[in-house]
Amino acid sequence: MKIDTDGNLRLYSLVQHENVMKWEIQWQAVSHSCKIHGTCGPNSLCTYSPKKFRKCSCLHGYKMVNSKDWSYGCEPEFQRCKQNDCDFIQLHNTEFYGYDIRLVINRTVDSCKNDCLQDSTCTGFQYNWNDDLLGFGCFTKSSLQNGYQMGVDNSVFIKVPKSLVPSYNDKFASQSNFICPRQVVTPIIRPYDDKNDHKQLGLVLVFGCMIGFIEIICGVSFWYCTRKGSSITKQNFQPVATGFRKFTYSELKKASHNFSEEIGRGGACVVYKGRLSDNRIAAIKRLRNTNNQGEAEFQAEVSMIGRVNHMNLIEMWGYCAEGKHRLIVYEYMENGSLANNLGIGKLDWATRFNIATGTAKGLAYLHEDCLEWVLHCDVKPHNILLDANYIPKVADFGLSKLFDRCDSDQWNFSMMRGTRGYMAPEWVLNYPITSKVDVFSYGVVMLEMITGRSPARMHQADDENCKTEHGLINWVRDNIQEFDGSRKESWLDKIVDPSISSEYDRCTLENLVKIALQCAEEDREARPSMSQVVDMLIHL
Repeated sequence: MKIDTDGNLRLYSLVQHENVMKWEIQWQAVSHSCKIHGTCGPNSLCTYSPKKFRKCSCLHGYKMVNSKDWSYGCEPEFQRCKQNDCDFIQLHNTEFYGYDIRLVINRTVDSCKNDCLQDSTCTGFQYNWNDDLLGFGCFTKSSLQNGYQMGVDNSVFIKVPKSLVPSYNDKFASQSNFICPRQVVTPIIRPYDDKNDHKQLGLVLVFGCMIGFIEIICGVSFWYCTRKGSSITKQNFQPVATGFRKFTYSELKKASHNFSEEIGRGGACVVYKGRLSDNRIAAIKRLRNTNNQGEAEFQAEVSMIGRVNHMNLIEMWGYCAEGKHRLIVYEYMENGSLANNLGIGKLDWATRFNIATGTAKGLAYLHEDCLEWVLHCDVKPHNILLDANYIPKVADFGLSKLFDRCDSDQWNFSMMRGTRGYMAPEWVLNYPITSKVDVFSYGVVMLEMITGRSPARMHQADDENCKTEHGLINWVRDNIQEFDGSRKESWLDKIVDPSISSEYDRCTLENLVKIALQCAEEDREARPSMSQVVDMLIHL
């Protein structure tokens, strides 16, 4: 078994043909090569037929980046158009998977076009009827990736300059038409001779019924025994489908020496250090609230972490749901939280920069690389943990929200989420909640790492003086605006954490402050995505 150069996983067997041994494909993960992500690169469309196999084509107005390799995709032959100079071309029976900015339901095509024209990051949108939504859904796209025509009823509208629309013809519609008609079932009429052998047939039926009855009794008995032996309460807990180990309460009590070594504490939980039976050091998170809200946070955290896998996200080893006890077992992080390290001034400039970059990568994975959209909703230094090498890992998914592409209520929240000082204005203003709330919180965390000042403490000072809501952000902006040019670089000296004042590169730090302030813009449309933040940090 191996992953081939086209990105597909295949199983080969060595088969003998006369006097020659040849490798033959016995199984492959993706049956149609067009459905392999990235197979034709960005801004392209993949069509497939059993005779001609896969064919890649650039979208209208685009050209190949590398004529010898389709994985590089296509690049535009036009300059990005402004709102009044843009129009759309329609691709029938097409889907571009992933890279969705937002989902808007119960909209007309014209209203979807208007939304996309007003968003400078929108490259087009996908429009289709959805039975679950009971209406038409509009997926706006930040990038045209993974495009294919394989038996879908969707229409995709690509944003291009108006000058390109008259020269467009829907050449793809005739290349691939895989929407098959409903299968017609024709009954087969076969004559049978009556040999009057009903007695033998009756014995077979009786024997089959007895076997079936025995199987039913065994199945019911097994269900009853396992149900009786389970110690999980029924009132609130819905078992979470994960591949992690389920610990017993006595196991974790023994591993933590009766929960004696506390290493962290939050509003709804206490974290203890423990040693598991296989000698691994673990962090055991014990929830104190077993009411409906605490139960919901427990289920959210366990199911959420079960769907993600990234070096900058905390790794979960197991959980316990026994009676009223709710515990989660994580990998142990030797250097604690970012908040503790900032409080004692232990981190040098290079380490802080690496923490900022790693945290951005973890959030970008949650927002864009998961098959389902994940918002963390509580990004703050207390939820960024550091291992022995100070590699950051985003933790505490108790307030996170997982969005399914076909979930009509995906933007609805029953309550505000997050921590004061790090929360985006959308929570207070009751605006639609998107991944930009995590971007805002990340910007505040970056400013805290640069200045060494906690936004929570600055909130208290703001309340006393009746100032604006986000004290740390405004404090940094005020210091930059006071710079008049006669005191060169004085604003950097004024805002930077004194513990790193002699270590940093001024040019890099200036750019980092600008990125942090852009992330913390009140207007969510002005904030970059987390993948854009990662790209900016890498190229500093």
